[in-house]
Amino acid sequence: MHDIWNFAGSYWWLVFPVFGMTMGAINARAKHREVQARRRHREQLELIRAQGGASPAPLPASDDQQRVVDAHDAVTHRWLEYELDASKLISYPAMSDGRQPLTAAFLRAKKVADNLRPRGGETLVPDRLKEYRDAVTDYEVAFDVAERDARRVKDAAFSADERRRLDTAKQLLTVATDQAATPSERQLAYKRVREELDGLIWLSDEAVVELEKKVALELPRTPTAPASPPPAEPAA
Repeated sequence: MHDIWNFAGSYWWLVFPVFGMTMGAINARAKHREVQARRRHREQLELIRAQGGASPAPLPASDDQQRVVDAHDAVTHRWLEYELDASKLISYPAMSDGRQPLTAAFLRAKKVADNLRPRGGETLVPDRLKEYRDAVTDYEVAFDVAERDARRVKDAAFSADERRRLDTAKQLLTVATDQAATPSERQLAYKRVREELDGLIWLSDEAVVELEKKVALELPRTPTAPASPPPAEPAA
């Protein structure tokens, strides 16, 4: 025991590099999990957007199953309207805040329904179909409750200064997407929008892409009137 304490007394300085390496490993794992979560989130949104571009092909299943799938898609597209629309997120920030209990409950219900959804041409057996139907019903109810609450509280969870920043961002967003504004005015307003939202609302990569598309729209060209013919010279 005496030897152990002598060793500890002589090499106490090793605690600092070991602690640094341990914390570095913990931070690296946390960052890796965050990157993985964002990647899964982005892949899911891309799949939803692809499905929204065209009517989904009917499944070789019962009409009852297809109705449940359609109900599932309908709720998901309602959620996507918030996820991809910066203006809606600014107006109802709780819809993007997983720390809000009702929003968290909706996201959990969404995950359950997504996991039970039939893949490809799969036909669910009656028990599985009932489980999937119940999950979609829970998903729809949870979304309705979260949406109503988000529209009720609006920005009440933010401080007075944060609400001022949200109001400023909303006004600037109008300029950033206004085709009557010049490209430089739109770009400046867009930059200010991102600055005001920084630390308040997280915009998904897909929401940023959609917003930048609107900002980059060219101004409508004003048709020019045809040039008037030169006056005729007087006859000699």
